[in-house]
Amino acid sequence: QVQLVESGGGLVQAGGSLRLSCAASGPPSSSYAMGWFRQAPGKEREFVAVISAIGGRIFYADSVKGRFTISRDNAKNTLYLQMNSLKPEDTAVYYCAARTRTTVVVPAQGYDNWGQGTQVTVSS
Repeated sequence: QVQLVESGGGLVQAGGSLRLSCAASGPPSSSYAMGWFRQAPGKEREFVAVISAIGGRIFYADSVKGRFTISRDNAKNTLYLQMNSLKPEDTAVYYCAARTRTTVVVPAQGYDNWGQGTQVTVSS
């Protein structure tokens, strides 16, 4: 029931930065936890970062700790993912997700609403 639309993906050189956004609509933003997941060609979808309904709890995948920052602005119904020091291994389709619960979980199966995805390609 949460509608999600990602944006901000694109092509960037290794070491560069990119910020992804996810516009949400439907239930009040404070009623659901959200997260970012990614999927590279030939690989399974993997957890990147998740955040609780009002931002009190945040978890990151070990591969992105120190480089990525997840945040949300509930007044704007928007989720963000600031990605710095990008590596070629970060290349993937990034998906925004939401679960109709205020508590946050890491597994993708815990989320029941998904965006269409946005491509992030890191060259060299």
